[in-house]
Amino acid sequence: MRAVWRASRAAVKRRRVQTFVIGLVVLCSTTTVLLALTLLSAASSPFDTAYAEQRGAHTAASFDTTKVTPQQLARTARQSGVEAAAGPFGQTVVGIPKNWLWMPGGTLTVVGRADPAGPVDRIDLLEGHWATKPGEIVVNWSAQGSPGTEYLGTKLKTPGGATLTVVGFATSMSKSASAWVSPAQMTALHPTSAQMLYRFTESDTEAQLRTSLERATEGVPKEALTGAQTYLTLKQAFSALADSYLPFMTLFGVLGLLVSVLIVGNVVSGAVVSGYRHIGVLKALGFTPNQVVAVYLTMLSVPALAGSVLGALAGTALAEPIMKVAFTGIDVGRASVGGSSPWLSVACLLGMPALVLVTALIPALRAHRLPAAQAISAGGAPRTGRGLRVQRLLGATRLPRPVSLGMGQPFARPARTLLTLAAIVLGVTTVTLSTGLTSTLVAYGNVGKEDGGARIQVTTGDATTAPRLSDTQIEEKLRALPGVQGVRARAFSQANLTGQNQHVYADFYRGDTSLYEHTIVKGRAPKAAGEIVAGPAFLTQRGLKIGDRTTLELNGRKITATVVGQVIEGNARALEATWDTLTRLAPDAHATEYTVRLAPDADAHAYAEAAGKLDPAVHASVLDPGNAGTTTVITFSTVFTVLLTLVASLGVFNTVLLNTRERRRDLGMLKSIGMTPRQVILMTVTSVAGLGAVGALLGIPLGVAAHRLVVDHVGVVDFPEYMKDVWHAPQLAAMFLAGVTIAVLGALLPARTAARTTIATVLHTE
Repeated sequence: MRAVWRASRAAVKRRRVQTFVIGLVVLCSTTTVLLALTLLSAASSPFDTAYAEQRGAHTAASFDTTKVTPQQLARTARQSGVEAAAGPFGQTVVGIPKNWLWMPGGTLTVVGRADPAGPVDRIDLLEGHWATKPGEIVVNWSAQGSPGTEYLGTKLKTPGGATLTVVGFATSMSKSASAWVSPAQMTALHPTSAQMLYRFTESDTEAQLRTSLERATEGVPKEALTGAQTYLTLKQAFSALADSYLPFMTLFGVLGLLVSVLIVGNVVSGAVVSGYRHIGVLKALGFTPNQVVAVYLTMLSVPALAGSVLGALAGTALAEPIMKVAFTGIDVGRASVGGSSPWLSVACLLGMPALVLVTALIPALRAHRLPAAQAISAGGAPRTGRGLRVQRLLGATRLPRPVSLGMGQPFARPARTLLTLAAIVLGVTTVTLSTGLTSTLVAYGNVGKEDGGARIQVTTGDATTAPRLSDTQIEEKLRALPGVQGVRARAFSQANLTGQNQHVYADFYRGDTSLYEHTIVKGRAPKAAGEIVAGPAFLTQRGLKIGDRTTLELNGRKITATVVGQVIEGNARALEATWDTLTRLAPDAHATEYTVRLAPDADAHAYAEAAGKLDPAVHASVLDPGNAGTTTVITFSTVFTVLLTLVASLGVFNTVLLNTRERRRDLGMLKSIGMTPRQVILMTVTSVAGLGAVGALLGIPLGVAAHRLVVDHVGVVDFPEYMKDVWHAPQLAAMFLAGVTIAVLGALLPARTAARTTIATVLHTE
């Protein structure tokens, strides 16, 4: 083994470029694959683990207690297909004032439970104690961690006159309520609905959950069921942002793996072919065929192991910030979402070198079968007769002789040519995908900024200071300042959709509606009372579509809401409605935020300063046009594209280097009969320029298809067609040139080296 190691170490030192190429491509692939696996794991594993620990409800159903009795609901727990059930629990909606605890004001879904344990939905108490007496309330904390004890003792006065004191904070992965009180206190709140929590024996799909619920409620009047929330909806909400990053991460990971396989196969095959004499010498010195194979596999395992170690470290370092972006604003509850799992790092650390060795084994077996005498006599020259027919056909044309010779060279080594072509195709595919994603995301980032003017955000009041001016007076003064093209007032509240346990965030707008001209992708903007729009995540998770109706509840008032449009993106728990809708639900409500649209030539900072002087409680700031998610995707795709393009060029470099080494005698003979260094460079570059052109023609459609696949499967954003249709003649021409450029850049250095080699040196060496 010592002899094998010494020979392998010498080969690694001798083939520094090939060692660097393999190490770099394995590093890139390991990093990307680890990030994709981390996202994939984080999108389901933490939720499933936490949900199972709490015995989370497969379905949380709400019933109208005026149409069904508690005895009828209790019987549903014993129906076929019900694994376990909890309830019925009294349920009601309580109004909360603005800035109560950390909430914006609005409504709170409260459920009466005697204790946090039970066969379904075992609630974790984070701080304080459970509400066991009248006048006590436990509030749900849906974020990771704990709110601490600071807010314990906070009072809440209900519309009925009762005062509730916060005695604890708890968390439920089932999100069965926003708060809990004792059954006695719930009776005093006069609930008109009841909650049942079910776990079913068949619960893998929405269809199974729907069927199981229908079977469980067979003896209950159909109109009594007012709503149902499944754990699959919660799981989808949990992983919504992470799922949106998965398509492009997975694609880049697959591209990296394919490039790794191709480059490694090309390098090992070339090393065996160009090292025939070295193989022969090793065998002549007493190396067995297995030891020769071990030399080549060890030669590959060193850079592969180094690349996988560095890639695992890079992926682990990048995982945590990417997880933060992917789960920003997500209620993770007790689910542990952090960096990369150790077992994923170990899997990539061992899997990537194993993939390299398996890829290298097939060409290395050629060294195993090659007799020593044949290997030594073969030298570095290729076998005669390869590509001669193509060379003769090209020689009969009027093409310059260096061009015809160069165009015929790929046919001398068809297998190597195909591997090189595949690397170029993948390089062009990556460049095309990255260019398309960047164009789409730039267009997305410019939504609402088409006029070129800055946006100013104005907020009024805080927990201690109220504005002196009224809502309408503030808006009028903001409009009166110079440079204003539009003002949009916003009121924000926490509301409820009838039949759903989770509260929603409702944004009510008045004034400038120009933003809807660019953000509505389906349907139309809301115009009248009761009309709402929302993003794709909100509609999907609640099973709503344009034209559907639901009931919006706020401050004890209800209004029938109709979905009239879908915006390009939005918070999965937020909807948008008109000011008329707010007037029906909360007549005394007023705006707390204004977005000012300035003219393109207006001074944004001067306007913000002037707006801040209108009232001591008015605060104005220039909105940052950036977007963390967009920046993350563009940065990642750009960096990875540069790396993969470099690797593809290095693959071409390796191929041309091997070809020039094999054809040393041919180059010496051509130079001896008058071929100039420039003609040598032209011949060498031409040998791969055609591959670059063909690779571009094949890679562009693949990149376009990959781009479409990614942008069509970003669940939290519904890109309009004009953002997807980013391909035009200049861009396609640039993509074509990218393929040729990858090939030419890879061939230029070995071509210059071959051109500088003197005739005497070549012929003397041979």
